[in-house]
Amino acid sequence: MSPLTAWQDALPLGKQVLHSGFNCFEVVLGFCLSLRLAELEGWIPLIQGLGLIICRKYPPECSVAWAHQKAGSHPHMWPEEKKILPNILKRVGCTPMVRVNKIGKSYGLKCELLAKCEYFNPGGSIKDRIGLRMVEDAERAGIIKPGDTLIEPTSGNTGIGLAMVAAVKGYRCIIVLPEKMSVEKVDILKALGVEIVRTPCTSFDAPESNIRVAWKLKSEIPNSHILDQYRNPGNPLAHYDTTAEEILEQCEGTVLCCCLYVDGTITGIARKLKEKCPECKVIGVDPEGSIVALPSEMNTTNTTNIEVEGIGHDFIPTVLDRSVVDQWYKCNDRDSLLMSRRLIREEGLLCGGSSGSAMSVAVQAAKDLKEGQRFSCFLVSTYAMAWGHMALQGHELSTAEPWWWNIKVQKLNLSSPLILLPEVSCQKAIEILQEKGYDQAPVVAESGLILGMVTLSNTLSSVLAGNATVLRLRYEGHLRPIGLEDSLGKLSCILENDHFAIVVHEQMQCRYLQQHCVVNGNGSSFMKQMVFGVVTAMDLLTFVSRNEKK
Repeated sequence: MSPLTAWQDALPLGKQVLHSGFNCFEVVLGFCLSLRLAELEGWIPLIQGLGLIICRKYPPECSVAWAHQKAGSHPHMWPEEKKILPNILKRVGCTPMVRVNKIGKSYGLKCELLAKCEYFNPGGSIKDRIGLRMVEDAERAGIIKPGDTLIEPTSGNTGIGLAMVAAVKGYRCIIVLPEKMSVEKVDILKALGVEIVRTPCTSFDAPESNIRVAWKLKSEIPNSHILDQYRNPGNPLAHYDTTAEEILEQCEGTVLCCCLYVDGTITGIARKLKEKCPECKVIGVDPEGSIVALPSEMNTTNTTNIEVEGIGHDFIPTVLDRSVVDQWYKCNDRDSLLMSRRLIREEGLLCGGSSGSAMSVAVQAAKDLKEGQRFSCFLVSTYAMAWGHMALQGHELSTAEPWWWNIKVQKLNLSSPLILLPEVSCQKAIEILQEKGYDQAPVVAESGLILGMVTLSNTLSSVLAGNATVLRLRYEGHLRPIGLEDSLGKLSCILENDHFAIVVHEQMQCRYLQQHCVVNGNGSSFMKQMVFGVVTAMDLLTFVSRNEKK
């Protein structure tokens, strides 16, 4: 079938589905999922130009037919060794594979434990590969041109990869980022000239989620595009064409097990490895609080917040093919972050929290392997992306913890918070803080989005600078919300670096949708974060000192 015929055949379907009122987060490039891989490139501009959406009767899992590509379509080639590269994008990929010695030995592993160090990519993570691939695919298809705007909802690493590509190629870049992401990622994005929009950490289909906000921005900004890592076929194809080929070459075609966290990465790599090494076993890593692992009973947990950045989902990405995973493991924040610290201290591998997740699972999954067998684990990002999240205190690395460590934040006697709207003037903010006896107050939009934090000192500085509203004087530190069910140990780690933390709790909110067909009747519900209070180091010290003798 030719692209022209496809366009003509698909147009009535596109109109019909668009008119049916399904929301934009069921949008998939599902039209391309039934195509042969070799035909895919010619279809991309038609599919994206048509803006097709596929309703719920289509399975959410990736079902691209991974036939062999045409010769030379996207060949994997090690870069030529040159003293001078034309630009930094030529350094994406071809990351080293190294042996993990001390940690494997400490767990009594007999197999050869290997680590694919993806943080050697110039942007610091494996997501540089898909950022470059998605942009270049869109350029070849004529979808984007220099001067256009790239918008991406992301947990940070994909945003950094896209921002690096945008800086080199001359695109405006807007990254929509959840509040929990580290200040290091924000600083890197700012340095790359990115415009950052922060959103609450909420479910993907809530109106204020980073995904919904990104699509709203796209509808308002001319010549803007969302390449969409969760549905873009360039995501798994980048790993099918390059990352997996590198593994095979570095391991001389003998890989018995491969441990990966789940998204387009595992789809692309696993499919290529299973083609070339049918005996290879693929291990999927999914954090507690995520819904991706199979069987679904594995996902039952009381955990609602994932501290480790960049892993876990509350939806199934279209680029994820869960059928390629042979065995699933769940990981947790504590084991992940502690393993990250061990990789740094004992192996000299400067990796991040999600790398610790993969390695904490790898040492479990590799116990039954024999001498001479190889187990490959991915270290996907650098510690510099999330050092604030990994900076655990020395006593947490030991077995002994303070008596109060696991007590929940809700046990603190917190007073009701003072909340300021962004329209409040600086002068009025000072009067309110003094009158109510508060040192600081969160600035919260009517939608519930936490915009920032003001204190008497930064409010006064803004007045002297001539700023008129609180929105202009937002506290520039990294605001890390903490839940009522989180531990005081986690709170203490936050207060080591910040003067205060915002305590939030989730509320179920319902809305009536007049123009949309909703599965659960005439209404739709979603979880929304609400500010419960502001906690300082003094609040924690007061609680500990008063209850020490008890």
